[in-house]
Amino acid sequence: MAIKKVEIERFSVTSSRPFREVLETLQAALGHPDPRVFRENVAAAKTFAELEKVVHDALGPSGFMEFARFDFGVVLRKRMESAPQTVRLVLGNPLIMTRMVMHAPDAGSYAPVTILIDERRDGVHLSYDRMASFLAPYGNSEALKVARGLDAKIEALLTDAAR
Repeated sequence: MAIKKVEIERFSVTSSRPFREVLETLQAALGHPDPRVFRENVAAAKTFAELEKVVHDALGPSGFMEFARFDFGVVLRKRMESAPQTVRLVLGNPLIMTRMVMHAPDAGSYAPVTILIDERRDGVHLSYDRMASFLAPYGNSEALKVARGLDAKIEALLTDAAR
């Protein structure tokens, strides 16, 4: 049995915009494929070029697609009426993930990525745990290069949504 210690870097930006506007901005930047149809199309692709087309067709303007959404605020408000809004988005790009996993198989544990959007007293926080920090302990420079590129794209997406 092996245990690897991973130190995580969290990127966070705070917006003065209303929660709904921030979430709508993110939503507009992401692709929202039907999960069943997307899986069928991925499975039906005969070549990598066909797979790339399936993925590109599912991506939003940001180059990412939404895989899942967890609205914690709905659950919290069942217990406390005035609970803040909190949503966790799971998003990514399978082609970027593939490039990382080719060099560091454990990258598959961290992709797709998670974005947390939550209301606090000082504004709406958008937070992301950097992929490069997850992959740093594995020591693969190619995987880290891809991860840093992913981090830059996600951080730009969150910064734009916060404006």
